Amino acid sequence: MTGRTEVSVVWFRDDLRTADHPALRAALDAGRTVALYVLDEQSPGVRPLGGAARWWLHHALAELRDGLAELNVPLVIRRGPAALVVPDVAAVAGAGSVFWNRRYGGPERRADQAVKALLTAAGRTARSFQASLLHEPWRITTQQGNPYRVFTPFWKTLSSQDFRPPLPVPEPQDTHGLSVPEGLEPESLGLLPSRPDWSAPLREAWAPGEQAGQELLADFLDEKLGDYRDARERPGVEGSSRLSPYLRWGHVSPFQVWAGLASLRRKAPEASAAFAGELGWREFAWHQLYHHPRLATVNLRPEFDRHPWWLPGENAQGGGDDGGTRSPDMAALLHAWQRGRTGIPLVDAGQRQLWNTGWMHNRVRMVSASFLVKNLGIHWRLGEQWFWDTLVDADAAANPFNWQWAAGSGADAAPFFRIFNPQTQARTHDPDGAYLAEWIPELNTPEYPLPCVDLADSRKGALDRLKVMSEAGAQPAHAAGRS
Repeated sequence: MTGRTEVSVVWFRDDLRTADHPALRAALDAGRTVALYVLDEQSPGVRPLGGAARWWLHHALAELRDGLAELNVPLVIRRGPAALVVPDVAAVAGAGSVFWNRRYGGPERRADQAVKALLTAAGRTARSFQASLLHEPWRITTQQGNPYRVFTPFWKTLSSQDFRPPLPVPEPQDTHGLSVPEGLEPESLGLLPSRPDWSAPLREAWAPGEQAGQELLADFLDEKLGDYRDARERPGVEGSSRLSPYLRWGHVSPFQVWAGLASLRRKAPEASAAFAGELGWREFAWHQLYHHPRLATVNLRPEFDRHPWWLPGENAQGGGDDGGTRSPDMAALLHAWQRGRTGIPLVDAGQRQLWNTGWMHNRVRMVSASFLVKNLGIHWRLGEQWFWDTLVDADAAANPFNWQWAAGSGADAAPFFRIFNPQTQARTHDPDGAYLAEWIPELNTPEYPLPCVDLADSRKGALDRLKVMSEAGAQPAHAAGRS
């Protein structure tokens, strides 16, 4: 146990673990430590959590509190703007230092800078650490010094780096004389759904927290990695890692995953490389968000600003010269997609899996996103917002980044003319129909709805809209309606 008299605060955010936590280790090395979590949905620009994420956070905080208690570290939970809460807790605790692991979204970085300035002005030390990304976004650039826009060279550069080994759980501390500020219970944050409580299927599907995440990682590396390259494409089998929410909430760190893969690269080189690439894709998304903080609302490729996607209030009747293939009741089509009632089986199965479990198989995510933005002609932002509210693994980088990839408007995006055929995708990746049968029990009965669009006609409509966008870009500014 530590015996130092100095008091420190370690500020937890999306790093809800005790192992491989540089800020926690630094705080305990400095002396007696108070942990702090702030539910901050009031700092300017910070995006409020979606419903599924709030459910996860409630249980993750309860688990973190128990894990920290084993280290004799009390967890103080507060809500409010970080710039008000963090300095206040530090002052009440009599802390000389505050430690945290870095965040990379624009509003979050501004909030952290404000906190650091206030702490420094009060004579306190503020230190941050790298913990949630393998490499800092400002340090990986092209030879011209620009951020990468293409994944393959980005990952080639990043994966050639040496990464630190993960840190073990610190030793328990001596809390004698430690003054603990008042805090809230997780229940007081109002994170759980009520009236109605729709979370029962989530409770059956997930166990939020560090212990479950570490067990899942170990099981995946020991039992499933060898079959990962092929099995990950089959939504009807348990072939994916399901680690995404544990990485999103920081129950598992990328350094822990990387170290686990390193020990298996000789035994399963192709599978290890495939899974490492998924870790790299996550990293790529966060690097893009760092350089483009408005990733959730602004097309990375500005030519897609001219695309005639449907957005409520902008083109509510289908909008412009789009080939004449879209229904005027676009809101009804959006609702059918959200609830898995489009009549397109693979899309509906994925959306029902999402609604019930807070998660969707990655192959089906791509198909469902393609269907929404291309076959239905609905703006990717509406899909991104739905996933933000319903995914337990929705984070500020991967969610908008992957939607822009699907829409063709993002970095290293799939070309817009590459339109997934849900029927072909189902035959290829769910050949025995196990996934469809699990989520659409009424399939092949009169109760299942007819397709809301014809796949061939809606594909042609998508290409027509792409042509409209391209022709608008070729016109002079005044002819395209711009000044």
